[in-house]
Amino acid sequence: MTVRLVREPIDVAALPATNPADGALCLFVGVVRDHNEGRRVLRLEYEAYEEMALPLMEKIAAEARSRWRVSEVRIVHRLGRLEVGDASVAVAVTSAHRGEAFAACRYAIDALKASVPIWKKEFYADGEVWLGGT
Repeated sequence: MTVRLVREPIDVAALPATNPADGALCLFVGVVRDHNEGRRVLRLEYEAYEEMALPLMEKIAAEARSRWRVSEVRIVHRLGRLEVGDASVAVAVTSAHRGEAFAACRYAIDALKASVPIWKKEFYADGEVWLGGT
């Protein structure tokens, strides 16, 4: 598993895979927070154009592997209804050294947010709105 879109909770513990040469594991987990721009968030819903999103996620993982000396790059994004505190996205990068793992992890999450067609709908007590996505 390199990249996945899932509708069930992300199993963060199962995400990282290391080998004996790895000295670093960088794990980023994005979680649903209870506020945004001064409004109380009740829950989120994520949708994606899956046929386009998965190849773009694979491309991001491949680019991270080519730019930094990393062993593994794994990206999982959850779709559907999420509650406050739920993990919405996770990126795990393993490498011999922490600097490369941090850099590749940062690149992967930033590229995902900037270019992958995944949309977030925030629900508030007084309404809802679609945010982000490409």
